[in-house]
Amino acid sequence: MADNTTLDRYLTWAEIDLKAIRHNVQAVKKHIQPAVGIMAVVKANAYGHGAVPVARTALDAGAEWLAVNRVEEGVALRQAGIEARMLVLGYCPPGQAELVVENNLTPAVTTPATAAALAAKAGQLSRKFPVHLKIDTGMGRLGLLPEEVVDFAKMLADCPPLQLEGIFSHLATADDPDPAFSQKQLNVYQDVMRAIESADIEIPLHHLANSAAGLQLPETHHHLVRLGIAMYGLAPSTRMDLPVDLQPAMTLKTRVARLRVLPTGASVGYGRTFLAPQPTAVALAPIGYGDGYARLCSNRGEMLVGGKRARVIGMVSMDQTSLDVSGIDAVAQDDEIVVFGRQREAEITVEEVACWSETINYEVVTRLAARVPRIYLD
Repeated sequence: MADNTTLDRYLTWAEIDLKAIRHNVQAVKKHIQPAVGIMAVVKANAYGHGAVPVARTALDAGAEWLAVNRVEEGVALRQAGIEARMLVLGYCPPGQAELVVENNLTPAVTTPATAAALAAKAGQLSRKFPVHLKIDTGMGRLGLLPEEVVDFAKMLADCPPLQLEGIFSHLATADDPDPAFSQKQLNVYQDVMRAIESADIEIPLHHLANSAAGLQLPETHHHLVRLGIAMYGLAPSTRMDLPVDLQPAMTLKTRVARLRVLPTGASVGYGRTFLAPQPTAVALAPIGYGDGYARLCSNRGEMLVGGKRARVIGMVSMDQTSLDVSGIDAVAQDDEIVVFGRQREAEITVEEVACWSETINYEVVTRLAARVPRIYLD
C-alpha cells in the first residue's frame, strides 16, 4: 500500500483501489445467478488500471476466467505467473498458434487457417486443446455470420487435436434502455445454437453478456458474464440505472508544479486562447495529453484543488495544464490536484472528464499513458 512518502516521489500518478475491484466483482457475482461464472476482462492493460494486479484481484474475488484481446496480453499474464483460464477475444493469426498453445491460452477461432495452425501445434499435446468460436449476431466485426457457423463448428469438432469448448457473441446495444436490438441478437444466437444442436455438436460453454447485459439482461447470462467496464466501477453507459453499487477504482492525481498570479491581459498556453480578465491566480499541473489527459479539456475541464473545483484555462499541452485557482484559499506549491476522483467532500467523475473530452468513460481510463505510475491501494 502506498504512503505519503512514496507518493512524494511522483509528479503525476494514478491510484488504483484494488478493494474497489474486489467489491465490484463480488457485487456483480451476487447480482447474477449462482451458476453463472465471471470472466474478468483485463484487455488493454485492464482498461488502463494494470493487467497483472487487477487480474489477481479479480480471481481472488471469485472470477473464474480472464479475457484479453491479444495473444501478447495473455503471454504477459502467464509470464507474471497467472495460471487461470484465459480467453483471447481478438483475432489470433496463424503465426501466433505456437504462442497460444505454449501459454495455454484459449483462442477465439474464426478462420480455417488459424484452426489448422492451432491443430498442428496442439497435435503435440497429450490432450485436446480447447478453443472458442465467435458468432456475429449483429456487431458486424470479428465473428462468423450465422449461416457459416454450423459448417465451421463441424470442422472444429472433427479436428482431433482441438476441443470446441465454447461459443460466444457480443452485444452491440446492451447499454441501451430499449432492449429491442439485444433481443434480436439473442434470438439469432439461440437460432444458431439450435442449429448446432441439430447437427449433434456439443459445446459446453456459452457466453454472450458483457457488463451492461450482465447488469440488466439476465436472459443473456448463460454460463459466463464477461465483466469489463463495471469491474472498474464505471457504468457501461450514462443511460443506465445501475442495479448494484459500483465503486470507481481509479483516481488520477498530480500536484501544483508552479503557483503565481498573472496580471490582467496575460495569456496562458499555446495559441493564447485564455487572456486573464483580471489578476488571476494560476496553478500549473504537470499533466497533459502526453499522459492521456485530452486536449479537448482545454478551457472547459476542471480539476480539484484544496477540495474545490478549479477551471482549466488555456490549451492543454503535452505535459502541462493550467488551472485558475482564484478564490481557493491557501493553495501551495506541491499541493495535490485531483484530475478525477474524490478530494475531501468534492468529486470529479470519469464521466465528467469524458463529457469535456467528447468521448466515453472507457477511453478516459484506457488512454492513460504508460509513463503515469500506477500506485496500488489494498
